[in-house]
Amino acid sequence: MLVSLRRGYGNLVTSGGQLILLLIGFQTESAFGMFVCVALIAPLSLIAWTSAFRRARAVADTPTSKVASAAQGYAELIGSGRALAGTPLISPVSQLPCLWYRYTVERKTSDDKWVQEDKGESDASFILDDGSGECIVDPEGAEMLVTRKDTWNQGDRRYTQWLLIEHQTLYVLGQFSTRGSVDLDLSIAEDVKQLLAEWKTRPTELLNRFDLDKNGQLDLREWELARTQAKREVATNHRELSAAAELHVMHLPGDGRLYLISDLAPKKLAGRYRLWSWFHIVIFFGALVALPFLRGMEGGF
Repeated sequence: MLVSLRRGYGNLVTSGGQLILLLIGFQTESAFGMFVCVALIAPLSLIAWTSAFRRARAVADTPTSKVASAAQGYAELIGSGRALAGTPLISPVSQLPCLWYRYTVERKTSDDKWVQEDKGESDASFILDDGSGECIVDPEGAEMLVTRKDTWNQGDRRYTQWLLIEHQTLYVLGQFSTRGSVDLDLSIAEDVKQLLAEWKTRPTELLNRFDLDKNGQLDLREWELARTQAKREVATNHRELSAAAELHVMHLPGDGRLYLISDLAPKKLAGRYRLWSWFHIVIFFGALVALPFLRGMEGGF
C-alpha cells in the first residue's frame, strides 16, 4: 500500500494534477465550482513544487559513486544494466526480454471510450555494472522515470508498455548497502578448534606434516606449529568467504528519501525536475491571484 502511495504521489507531482482540477472547475460552469477547484490547486501546487524542488536538489547534489568504493548509505550510481543470473524478464504484453517493465491494457467500449482493463509492473531485481563492480538493484518502491514507451492497438485493445532493457545505461539514486560479509558470523578461535579436531581424526597426515623429529608424537613445540598453521588456513578461508559473500544492493531508503531509477542522465533528470518545480510555483501564484477575482464573481457566492 505504501509503495502504491509513493508511486501515485510521484506521478501526481510530475503529471500536472492541477490541470485536472482546472478542467473540473470549467466543467462545473459556475464561479463557486471554479473557486473551490482553484482553492485546491493552490496547496497542491505548493506541495508539488516542494517535492519537485527536493527531487531536483537530490539528483544535482548527490555525487556519482563507484560500486567498488561507494560508502554505505545514500548514493548515486550510473552503469550498464544486466539481467540477474543472466536470465532477463519477458514483458507479458510484447514478449520482449527486459530488465523491468510496466504495462497497461485498455479496451475500447461501445461509446468509443478507452477503459483500463489490466495493468502490471515487474518487481524483479537486476544488476547495475559500472566497471568497478556489480550492484543488485531492487526496484521495489522506486520512482521509475523511463523514456522507452511503446503503444500499439490490437483489435479493440490498446497496449502501452515502458521498458528498461539490457545493456542500457541506468541511473539509480537510493540506499546503497553491502550485505553478506558484514553478516557472516566468523570466529577464528572456533574455526581453528574445529580444524584441529578434524586434523586429529587423520593422525597419520598430522604427524607427517608437524612431527619434525619423527618420534611418532607431537610435542608442545610441534603442536604449537600445527596450531599456527591452522590459524593461517582459517584466516585465509575467512578472507575468501568475505570476498565471495559481498553483495552490493541498492534499495528503498528507510528514511523516506527519494529512490529513483531512470534511463536518463542525471543532468537531464535534474533539469526535468527543475522545470516541474517552476511549473508548479507559477500555478501556485496564479491560483492566489485568481482566488479574489473568482470570489468577487456572482456577489462573492
